[in-house]
Amino acid sequence: MDLFSLLTRLPGSYAGPTRPEPGPYGLIGVGEGALAAHLAAALLPATLTRAGTQFVVSSADAQDAARDYADLAEVAGAGVRRVSTGGVPDDVDVLVPGGVTATYHAAQYLAHASGHAREAAEAEALLAALRDQCAPEVTEGNPARDLAWALWGRTPLLLAAPDAEALPHAWQSLLARVGKTLAVPVLGDPLAVATGAFEAQHEKGDAKVALILGDPDPTLHVVREVLESRVDEVQHVPFPQAEGGAAPSGYAGSLALWYFGAWVAAYLAERYGVQPADPPVLARAQAVLAGEEKAPPSAAADRPAHDGSAAEDEDEDEPEA
Repeated sequence: MDLFSLLTRLPGSYAGPTRPEPGPYGLIGVGEGALAAHLAAALLPATLTRAGTQFVVSSADAQDAARDYADLAEVAGAGVRRVSTGGVPDDVDVLVPGGVTATYHAAQYLAHASGHAREAAEAEALLAALRDQCAPEVTEGNPARDLAWALWGRTPLLLAAPDAEALPHAWQSLLARVGKTLAVPVLGDPLAVATGAFEAQHEKGDAKVALILGDPDPTLHVVREVLESRVDEVQHVPFPQAEGGAAPSGYAGSLALWYFGAWVAAYLAERYGVQPADPPVLARAQAVLAGEEKAPPSAAADRPAHDGSAAEDEDEDEPEA
C-alpha cells in the first residue's frame, strides 16, 4: 500500500489496547518509538518511574537500549509495558505497525493506556477532518499540497514554542523520511539564532522558509518579525481546529499537526518526483541494527547516481506561476 493510501486510511485505524494501566506513569522512547514518546509527553512524564507503569516505546533496531530501560524500571519496582514495531517476542508487550505511521499507533496506545481516552478521541476527530482536506482527490484548496508547493526548492527552518518542542522533531523527521528534504529545527533560544544566523552571510537566507508550528509565544512573534527580513518567507502552521472552532488540547493538536506534516511531506516528494516510501538504505540499516543481517561494506551503493534530474534541477527551474 502506498503512503497516500496509508494516510487516507489512518484516522480511526488504531486497533490496539484501550485499557488504562496503573499509574503513576513513566515514558521512554528510542528508535522509531522516540517520536511517538515525544508527542505523548504532553500526557505523561518522559522519565523513568519507580512505581505504576513504565512505558518503553521502541523498534527492533533499538531493542538493546529498550531492554536496558525496561530492566531499570523493573528493578526500581515499576511494571513495564514494552511497545515496539518488532523484535524478540519476549521484549514486546504491544506490537504496533512499523514505518512512518508507527508514530500514530504508538502515540494513541500511550494516550489510552495512560487514561487519556478523551484526548485520543479528540485526536481522531482532528485527523479525520484533516484527511477530508488533504486527500489526493482534493485538488483545490488542499492545504498540504499548497504548503508543499511553498517548500519546493527551499530549506525549511522549523520553530515552535517550548511546550511544543516535539513539533520540530516531528516535521524534521517527516520531511526527511517522506519528503527526502533537509529541514533545520531551531532549538534553544530562537531569538539568538534568528538575529545572528544570517548576519555574516546574508545570502544564506535565500531559499529558506521558516515554519512556525503550533501556537506561537511572544518570543516567536518577535522572531517572525526578524526572520521576515532575512529569509524568503515565514509561514505560520497552526494547530488544526476542532469542530466548532475550539482549540485542541496539546496532545491532540500535536498528533494532528504530525499527520498534516506527513501529508505535506508526501506531496513534497511527489513534487520532486521521488518516492515517499522509505529508501532501501534505511531498511538495510535498521536490519543491521536489529541483528537481522550483516553490515554492508559501504552504503554508497544504495545512493542513486546523480543524473541531473528531479531535485538536482531545482536551482535552474523556477516554480510556475
